[in-house]
Amino acid sequence: MSGFFRGMIAAGFGGQGIMVLGQLVAYTAISEGRHVTWIPSYGPEMRGGTANCGVAISDEEIASPVVAEADVTVIMNNPSMERFEKSVKPGGLLIYNSDLVTYQEPRKDVTVFPIPAHSVALSLGSDKVSNIVVLGAIVEATDLVGLEACIETIKDKLGKRKPQFLPMNLEAFEKGREIARELLKKA
Repeated sequence: MSGFFRGMIAAGFGGQGIMVLGQLVAYTAISEGRHVTWIPSYGPEMRGGTANCGVAISDEEIASPVVAEADVTVIMNNPSMERFEKSVKPGGLLIYNSDLVTYQEPRKDVTVFPIPAHSVALSLGSDKVSNIVVLGAIVEATDLVGLEACIETIKDKLGKRKPQFLPMNLEAFEKGREIARELLKKA
């Protein structure tokens, strides 16, 4: 496993679960024995303002916690697209919430996944799980973190806090995986 280093940036409005998405990736990587940094950044208003986080994952100590070029960038709103589209390194994956983001001219040097995270989440009963839909897509489409470890992290971090929402979170995760599988077939 030597030489593994991956970076992720997630960005959107406060209240879209951006920080939780980053934390779940970070906690999963930690459970897999990797070195991890997670750096949050909030806009001035918190809920409704812009929020983003960077996650760095490595088999070795991490010299700088800042993710300048991401292997995976998640974009949940239009202002974040303007700011973070360029953060995906060539050959990386850009996932965006196609329900809330307009992406007129997708980059040709990255894989682009439009995920209808908001409508999928609403169909499951709450827009609060749109971040978990995206997490499922990330796990299915990348080697950022492993499937089983991520499911255990969801159960541990989300299931213990609000057990009544665990089935919805797990279903959202699975829906995200299904969407990513379909997109991978087309890619």
